[in-house]
Amino acid sequence: MPRAVTPYILTRIVAISKINYKDSSMNLRMLPWFATPQTSEGQRQTEKASPFIQLLSSGKYPVEQRIEDKKRGIGRQRFPFVVWGLTAIMTAVFIYELIVNSKAQGTPVSFKPVINPMLGPSSSALINLGARFPPCMKLIEEVPLSTRFGCLNNTANPPDSTCSLETICGFGGFYERDPNQWFRFITPIFLHAGFIHILLNIFAQLTLSAQIEREMGSGGFFITYFAAGIFGNILGGNFALVGLPSIGASGAIFGTVAVTWVDLFAHWKYQYRPIRKLIFMTIELLIGVAVGFIPFVDNFAHLGGFLMGLLVGTTFYPVISISKRHRLIMWGFRLVAIPLAIILFVVLMRNFYTSDPYAACSGCRYLSCFPTASNNHCKGANSNTNIMYVMGPVALYFLLDTRLYVFFFVEFFELDLPHNHYVN
Repeated sequence: MPRAVTPYILTRIVAISKINYKDSSMNLRMLPWFATPQTSEGQRQTEKASPFIQLLSSGKYPVEQRIEDKKRGIGRQRFPFVVWGLTAIMTAVFIYELIVNSKAQGTPVSFKPVINPMLGPSSSALINLGARFPPCMKLIEEVPLSTRFGCLNNTANPPDSTCSLETICGFGGFYERDPNQWFRFITPIFLHAGFIHILLNIFAQLTLSAQIEREMGSGGFFITYFAAGIFGNILGGNFALVGLPSIGASGAIFGTVAVTWVDLFAHWKYQYRPIRKLIFMTIELLIGVAVGFIPFVDNFAHLGGFLMGLLVGTTFYPVISISKRHRLIMWGFRLVAIPLAIILFVVLMRNFYTSDPYAACSGCRYLSCFPTASNNHCKGANSNTNIMYVMGPVALYFLLDTRLYVFFFVEFFELDLPHNHYVN
């Protein structure tokens, strides 16, 4: 289930790419969503303060100066160090993915038994490298330990060489023979399904996510990014079809997008045409959610990442308060957001390790699946829907906004990679 940028994310990326950093403050404010932080040599540095204050606020500058900086698009820092680091790590991991697949199948890109449309490794290799795959994380009734899968070197359909679930899951096997690879809530963030997938994800990070990091600062951005990405995987692990592997960073990226909503409502008075901005963002959010109903799209990563991005972003986004009332309201939201985020993590983690996570919310599976006969009405362990069906709905976006030309390439990236397996 590779995940990357969505229409909701790319509308901002395309807009950002058109900005001239030397534009006047008025030109910057004409951008429908938000201004892009300037990166000139003269950018002012935040005065020294305690680490906690630096993480939660904008420092000790006068309110008037901070408001002017906000209107001019000046962020808290010049360089997005976390984004650069993540991009370097993801690139290195992807190179390793290609090496693993090349050693197993003879080519870095999987063409047999099925072609990887993202131009990358086989799904078995991605599972072996850390994709979110519940059968590797706990006992699954629909995918028992006796299930046989096509080995990493298999190129036949049906597979002529099969391996056990424990072998496919890798990482030294299971502790005490039961699946227990909990770290698969984290590792999918760094994995990519192919060249197309990683190029679009890196593009999103170096534009959109870098923008958010400059606004928030590296500390708050780091926490928001990983909280959103991990929670998106936890939500998907609870309610997505258990037989489909999932990879990608769209949950984390969607979480950084949620920060723009925090910015909108916290700084409503300083936004250029805030009502118009709200309408645009609402339409785009609805489109992003609607895309999640396309077969093989991991909508849970979007929804989970966005929700956690709102909660954590509310806590760590540097909000300008010009009155005591506004300051108290923001701290009230923060005091609610932190416990709520912790509760959601704990409750869904506990629910994941129950025998039937679906029982906690029988209708939640329909947040990422439209029931049809072809997908067994969103039930069972796997789906046989053809991956190419995603191309049809993408054309609708061209009618909504000419800037969405990029989306033709994007909607493949939220897809579940079908993997071949053989059941004894």
